Amino acid sequence: EKSLHPEQRVSGAENMKIILVFLLIAPLALSATAEKDYSSYDSAAPAETKSRFAMLDDVRILANGLLQLGHGLKDFVHKTKGQMNDIFQKLYIFDRSFYELSLQTSEIKEEEEQLRQTTARLEINNEEIKNLSQEMNSKIEDLIQNKIQLQEKVWGLEDKVTKLAIIQPSVQETKEISSLKAFVEQQDNHIKQLLKIVEDQHVQLNRQHNQIMELEDKLNHIELQELAENSFTEEETEPEAVPFPVRNATACLFALLGAAPDCTALYNSGMQSSGVHTIKPNGSEAFDVYCEVKFGSSWTVIQNRVDGSLDFNQTWEAYANGFGDLNEEFWLGLNKTYSITTQGDYILRIELQDWKDNKRHIEYAFSLGGPETGYTLQLSRISGSIPNALPEQTELRFSTADHDEDIINDFNCPENYLGGWWHSECEETNLNGKYVAPRSRGRLDRRKGLYWKPKKGRYYLLKSTKIMLHPTDLKSFD
Repeated sequence: EKSLHPEQRVSGAENMKIILVFLLIAPLALSATAEKDYSSYDSAAPAETKSRFAMLDDVRILANGLLQLGHGLKDFVHKTKGQMNDIFQKLYIFDRSFYELSLQTSEIKEEEEQLRQTTARLEINNEEIKNLSQEMNSKIEDLIQNKIQLQEKVWGLEDKVTKLAIIQPSVQETKEISSLKAFVEQQDNHIKQLLKIVEDQHVQLNRQHNQIMELEDKLNHIELQELAENSFTEEETEPEAVPFPVRNATACLFALLGAAPDCTALYNSGMQSSGVHTIKPNGSEAFDVYCEVKFGSSWTVIQNRVDGSLDFNQTWEAYANGFGDLNEEFWLGLNKTYSITTQGDYILRIELQDWKDNKRHIEYAFSLGGPETGYTLQLSRISGSIPNALPEQTELRFSTADHDEDIINDFNCPENYLGGWWHSECEETNLNGKYVAPRSRGRLDRRKGLYWKPKKGRYYLLKSTKIMLHPTDLKSFD
């Protein structure tokens, strides 16, 4: 009763007053009515006897009414107390939930503000590095112009040297030639140093760009509170086609021998269409590969998955030799891939597409070991439009369900993830796993599916994947 609202207490008091008045008036009214009835039916009876019996009946009626009224009031009080207790309990739960939600909201706002500040600092650093890079490029252009002028002078000196081969040069001309030669060598060394600085600045810019992308991904995750974790956040825009450097020496060599070492060499020789072609890496037998023309060059495709028509839960021997149809889904084979990469430095590009047809990619500098090392893979990220999900600067050994040398805590990764891959402590990324559509939302099924999972990020359930190789040539800076 103390917990009732003041208006409810006032209403209850007025009701009690009405009941008491009714109790006082009811006997009098009943008595008067009874006396009148008895007097009309039996006028000869004594007045004292009629009054006595009328009062007893009235008391009985009144007693029954009061008893029923008391029971009704008791039931009403019990029901009201129960309802009030339920209401108070629900109010308590609501207050507690609202308080916890307020705490969580405050924490999210603090984290968001910290991430925004970090992103702002990184953007400032990125802008400074870009400005420095522009200055370096301008200096390099000046040096190149100086180099051209010096080359013209050297050509003039060569003519003089040819003449001096017959006529003995004077001491002064000899000193001039020596000083010009030393100056040219000094300028050449200076240009090489500047090119090295530009390369370092380029690597640093890529790292800053990747950090900004990861922070933006975290901000989007906090602000939007993503409901669908099986899709990318936005469409990818493919970079403009930038021709890769043409390696004329390699193109001339295989033109003479009648075989190309990879798809890029085929493109440089004039074969500029996507499709199945034959290559012959150095020291290896000829075999067919799928060449994809893009970005002004041609890439050698080593894995392609588009619809789940091919089962990638294969044996070690199958992964070593390759399987599938080169025009559809396939795995080129570890032996063939290794024979290509032994020819020089290559870029590893991974292209991903989710079930909303959004696209992402990532590129690595990498090295691949031979059969004696278990085809050990070591990666170093160069660029990309998605957070990295593969360990860098770590030797990753390839394994399958029937050939897994690294069993961690009695947990066989290929057997549980249904596909051969470069596993690292059974991490969350496997591009050769079971092909699973979005309707399979169970966590166990999803871990066996085709997905990309950064260490500090969400699952990207994939519809298609493609892994490609392209040679890199740092001499293109000269």
